Amino acid sequence: MTPAALPREEQTRLAIIGLGYVGLPLAVGFGRKLATLGFDINSHRISELQAHRDHTLEVTSDELKATPQLGFTADPNDLRSCNVFIVTVPTPIDDAKRPDLGPLESASRMVGQAIQRGAVVIFESTVYPGATEEVCVPIIERESGLRFNHDFYAGYSPERINPGDKEHRLESIMKVTSGSTPEAADFVDSLYRQIITAGTHKASSMRVAEAAKVIENTQRDLNIALINELALIFDRLGIDTSEVLAAAGTKWNFLPFRPGLVGGHCIGVDPYYLTHKAQQIGYHPEVILSGRRINDGMGSHIAQRVIKHMIQRRLHVANANVLVLGLAFKENCPDLRNTRVVDVVSEFRKFHASVDVHDPWVNQADARHEYGLELVGELENGKYDAIVLAVAHRQFVEMGAEKIRALGKPGCVLFDVKQVLPREAVDDRL
Repeated sequence: MTPAALPREEQTRLAIIGLGYVGLPLAVGFGRKLATLGFDINSHRISELQAHRDHTLEVTSDELKATPQLGFTADPNDLRSCNVFIVTVPTPIDDAKRPDLGPLESASRMVGQAIQRGAVVIFESTVYPGATEEVCVPIIERESGLRFNHDFYAGYSPERINPGDKEHRLESIMKVTSGSTPEAADFVDSLYRQIITAGTHKASSMRVAEAAKVIENTQRDLNIALINELALIFDRLGIDTSEVLAAAGTKWNFLPFRPGLVGGHCIGVDPYYLTHKAQQIGYHPEVILSGRRINDGMGSHIAQRVIKHMIQRRLHVANANVLVLGLAFKENCPDLRNTRVVDVVSEFRKFHASVDVHDPWVNQADARHEYGLELVGELENGKYDAIVLAVAHRQFVEMGAEKIRALGKPGCVLFDVKQVLPREAVDDRL
């Protein structure tokens, strides 16, 4: 039997599997051009989208209404009508910081049970180089009985979504594409060029595209780790890190990174996918893992600095009331994935402090489900012994130092993680 032909453009029936921060904007983008089916295992998510609501705030109600070719379903059987599948499920790490490919393997099984001859499966989820062919493709072959690169084809096009960013959107970010054969690569590239106005970059192989994704965020992670380590050093020297960075930043080629908590769905996770694969092939990546250790320790460091100020003021840490402003992993965004603010909370609780967390962007149920945290709503003036401004939500910036301090008792400690308040108005900052 001759190899199956790829779908023609006019025959494309597209399925987006996983409708989170990555999948939904993709579904809306393609839904303006092609017959597109958005699938998610969460039936509540499907009901929400069918009512033209998106709790992630990445897509507006008007945008959802303006995609007549886009449908939503939680029924895997509906995927059988599609001949192109784009998988955008999460690829997290487990408690031991090892890649958790469970969602990706589950999605691959689902595709394998629905796929027909001649179909194309494209993965956008972050993986280590080689994972698409080593993990996903064999599952699809086993479930479908079809042969790879004969009966069906694959592609990899790494997501570059930046949650909460209204300037850098899906369409305006160049897309890396790749395919399992030259013809499949051309098909994948042509498919994305229908919606990506910034253009595409066709990589020579899926492994190259997979590697490009993990090093994008590994590079950023290491740059922030360097600045975080400098902040640790300057704290011991009694030097204000922000002043040092401002002075160094007067040189034209100094990179403007800032210290802080490194969380989110990419930067704090992706390096572990690369180091996992490196260790599989017998190489121990020292620089990458060293950077990860520094960044993963910043939450504890911030809490310890606040505790030091409290002790200097003879404030009892045990049973103290501490307020943490912000839980999301970044400002003006409800995304809780891998937020390292929880490390600050955890460190305070080790000293038996009572910690309140307030975040106007985050859904209470999500905070409870993901981290077992009960967010506080209305804040009470004069209650807290220490306040940590952890996330620079616009609501907190607009409050200003005076109103934030009013939440605390006289002599409370105010720590500014994000350096958004005047230096003279806070007790300490990164």
